[in-house]
Amino acid sequence: MKASQFFISTLKEAPADAEVVSHKLMMRAGLIKKLGAGIYNYMPMGLRVVRKVEAIVREEMNRAGAVELTMPVVQPAELWQETGRFEKMGPEMLRIQDRHGRDFVIQPTSEEVVTDIARQELRSYKQLPKNFYQIQTKFRDERRPRFGLMRGREFTMKDAYSFDRDQASAKASYQVMAQAYRRIFDRFGLTYRAVAADSGAIGGDLSEEFQVIAATGEDAIVYCPQSDYAANMEKAESLAPAGPRPAASQALEQVATPGKTTCEEVAAFLGWPLSRTVKSLVLATDEVNENDEIVKTTVWLLLLRGDHEMNDIKVAKVPGLDSGFRFATVAEVEAHFACKPGYLGPVGLTKPVTVVADREVALMADWVCGANAPQAHLTGVNWARDLPEPDLVADLRNVVAGDRSPDGQGELAIERGIEVGHVFYLGTKYSKAMGATFLDENGKPQPFEMGCYGIGITRLPAAAIEQNHDERGIIWPDAIAPFTAVICPIGMDRSEEVKAAAEKLYSDLLACGVDVLLDDRGERPGAMFADWELIGVPHRVVLSDRGLKEGQVEYQHRRDTTATKVALGDVLAHVKGRMAV
Repeated sequence: MKASQFFISTLKEAPADAEVVSHKLMMRAGLIKKLGAGIYNYMPMGLRVVRKVEAIVREEMNRAGAVELTMPVVQPAELWQETGRFEKMGPEMLRIQDRHGRDFVIQPTSEEVVTDIARQELRSYKQLPKNFYQIQTKFRDERRPRFGLMRGREFTMKDAYSFDRDQASAKASYQVMAQAYRRIFDRFGLTYRAVAADSGAIGGDLSEEFQVIAATGEDAIVYCPQSDYAANMEKAESLAPAGPRPAASQALEQVATPGKTTCEEVAAFLGWPLSRTVKSLVLATDEVNENDEIVKTTVWLLLLRGDHEMNDIKVAKVPGLDSGFRFATVAEVEAHFACKPGYLGPVGLTKPVTVVADREVALMADWVCGANAPQAHLTGVNWARDLPEPDLVADLRNVVAGDRSPDGQGELAIERGIEVGHVFYLGTKYSKAMGATFLDENGKPQPFEMGCYGIGITRLPAAAIEQNHDERGIIWPDAIAPFTAVICPIGMDRSEEVKAAAEKLYSDLLACGVDVLLDDRGERPGAMFADWELIGVPHRVVLSDRGLKEGQVEYQHRRDTTATKVALGDVLAHVKGRMAV
């Protein structure tokens, strides 16, 4: 490709609404142009990146035995109503009606549609296993679209769905996909981690996220440097202390703590370590009748160490809280504790409250908590002596760096990541809901065992930029760069020697299969170099009259701080050699 035949549109400054690095650089480099909130045009330079991502994904999916199809962006609501997700998905799913008043959705994902295909087409166990995938537009009506392609509303995703005869076969299909994903992300040339994850609203009980490591990532990734353990913050288990619980060594005492309503304030006021305090979080669960009227409310008191944070996902798995919970209202708190929030605790409760202690708190002795009295806290609190043992003990908190690894191989560390892929084992969640069955060896209908596998095609370039950039612009890995190499001839419009050498090198690189662009725009060297540093092409060759007189050109990799002089006759081999690194 020659620059005069292509479209290059760079900006000196990013738009004011661009917040994160990837958004700023993609806008400045002319990869994307904003059309509306969370909706972007993919300009020619950006589309080349997207197509390279798609090509790698498609090659590895085909290699893994998946079969490509395409499902509609607009889908009938009836399918979503069969699984109940038409109501449950919330406002993120865009619902529309046609001219006849029939309900449709703009697909955020396609479990229902692909399950409908399977129940019509896959009738016998002899047709299994089968894995269908698509690379298709999705739409999720984000409440606050931001960060460019990182959290847009319209995006492209590769989603795949496996169908198997039994659980063992489904888990085998899951492993095939998990390994295919590792090959895909290895080929992208990005630093990533595959982490154990919670399946969330999509369902299932076996799940991994693929996270591109970046300091600006939204997700916290927990891992053990001494082993292969890795999980996202939602999934990472916090182990109970080694135990046993220490014996009580202090007397229970109520102390005045005027105006001190947080654990941090109380610890500082008393001169105690924050880790010796216990915070009280009051939740509520509601039972409703057939008219959605609340007929009974149960109040729960969760106890966590003062320096720990509640993990909503873990709490939602506590028996009794697993069908949904909310934070109690101030009125409910005052009715059960006879005290305002800020001074609450589990000692001396007079009304029924279900007490759930985090594993850490269950083994604490001589701790501090609210006294259920205005402006007061209790010190020297101990289980059994001062209050009953908790009703339940569970893992309720986020892990912190330095916690013991669940695999017993060392201590946990935390880094930031950007989720770009996710694999799920779904089981029969969708097949049972939609009556999707096949006939087994005995001629009996059985529900399909399913898996679901997604990659954020258009999110991945943004994640790559967050991981690979500097003050000059983007630094693309070779595999997904819009162009792998660029030839920058200085004075090509004035020098026949420069033009001839540039054209020959361009032809030679093309013949070797290198995705190369020849910048024949006649730009000044400074402007030309600034464009390609901003766009982030990995390999640059500069030709000039002076260099050619010496039989040399200048080569510079995008990560190099200075250019290297290379003999004109050796430049082809030099570029190919650096591409192989």
